[in-house]
Amino acid sequence: MSVNRPAAVIVLAAGEGTRMKSKLPKVLHEISGRSMLGHVLAAARALDPEHSVVVVGHARARVGSHLEEVAPEAVTAVQEEQNGTGHAVRMAVEDLASRGIVLTGTVVLTCGDTPLLRGSTLAALVAAHEKEGNAVTVLSARVPEPGGYGRIVREADGEFTEIVEHADATPQQHGIDEINSGMYAFDGALLSEVVRRLSTDNAKGEEYITDAVALLRGDGHRVGAWTADDWHEVQGVNDRVQLSQARCILNDRLVEEHMRAGATIVDPATTWVDAEVRIGRDAVVEPNTRLRGATVIAEDAVVGPGTDLKDTVVGEGAHVRETTADQADIGPRATVGPYAYLRPGTRLAEGAKAGAFVEVKNSTIGAGSKVPHLTYVGDADIGVGSNIGCSSVFVNYDGVEKHRSTIGDHVRMGSDNTIVAPVRVGDGAYSGAGTVVREDVPPGALAVSEGNRQRNVEGWTRRKRRGTAAAEAAERAEAERTDSFEQQ
Repeated sequence: MSVNRPAAVIVLAAGEGTRMKSKLPKVLHEISGRSMLGHVLAAARALDPEHSVVVVGHARARVGSHLEEVAPEAVTAVQEEQNGTGHAVRMAVEDLASRGIVLTGTVVLTCGDTPLLRGSTLAALVAAHEKEGNAVTVLSARVPEPGGYGRIVREADGEFTEIVEHADATPQQHGIDEINSGMYAFDGALLSEVVRRLSTDNAKGEEYITDAVALLRGDGHRVGAWTADDWHEVQGVNDRVQLSQARCILNDRLVEEHMRAGATIVDPATTWVDAEVRIGRDAVVEPNTRLRGATVIAEDAVVGPGTDLKDTVVGEGAHVRETTADQADIGPRATVGPYAYLRPGTRLAEGAKAGAFVEVKNSTIGAGSKVPHLTYVGDADIGVGSNIGCSSVFVNYDGVEKHRSTIGDHVRMGSDNTIVAPVRVGDGAYSGAGTVVREDVPPGALAVSEGNRQRNVEGWTRRKRRGTAAAEAAERAEAERTDSFEQQ
């Protein structure tokens, strides 16, 4: 739907949200990979407004810091005291005016705790507002249980006349199921004028933006109400129960979108997908799988069952099962799992394998190379067509610093190897079972360490790692051992 570019979108996000019973500001609670506020701003961004203003109050520094990450285009207006929705809007209008911005187009008002709101719904609201030439258009919805909401009152011919708050409604008006969402499209110039006239003559002594509707109508301007197709979109989240309900609704929506776009979701009820996730056509997502952050699943890939991927790329035709991965890159036709753990910085090239009970961190596994099972690969680069034997460990940390190992092309490392970094194993080299690789292995050589006797270098930690926790622990233990010997 094509609409004129709004002059501004104002998002109300100043409240504390006490019913959440949380140290975290309500609008920053996460749902499907974004904060609630982030979802609202994503919907607003679909309108491409000239200005985005978020009204902040409670924990404003924290909310502002979050905005710098998720919506750097937005500016904040501060509501020092939460004196009602009308007061919050006035703070936004005055902030824009202080920046020399004159509102001469449509201004959309939204709430920061409505994460199910769609950009298409806001666009339809703006289109109806501008088509009818309204001074203000209320976004309404028909809900099954309207208790507590302000009611939309219409004439017999359907013309919108007023908003009546639940506490002030007559028994007949209580039967109205069309409610005020608290979101509006305003004529910017009229909004700038009317917010200065809002009264505090009410039980709470606050300025209500709902009063602007009556004021504008009283001035002879046309007012209207446009009804959203899906009432869930305007539902505010006020506590943890509603947060959970919204999360389920949004997840169902996202999963359905992916299926209609050509992905197979075997069991939608046990599949969780964040808003930024992308899934290619003919990809298959098996049950009990969670796709988080900016994860990308390419065409024909199979992910799951029992898999949790965050900010991870899965290449075309790859198979990933019973795996946890964070910031990993899994190449085309690679295989991962079962029960694998891919930590940040993991890169599997085309056709590579990280098998059962394999953990990989900050490492590259080359095309066609295999780490089949029971192995830890940390800070390493493995070349093309190599194989790392079962139960091997890349010893990358000396207690103070991380070191890197390099395994060449077409290398065959034996089972139960310990690769002590930094070390290089040349192309075509082999190692025997149980080998401790402490020195570089030339290309084509066989590395073995059979028959070596264990040698303990006494006092090494105290001398070489002075000042570390390990050295202090060793000194205490050595002192205790000396005392015990002297007592004997």
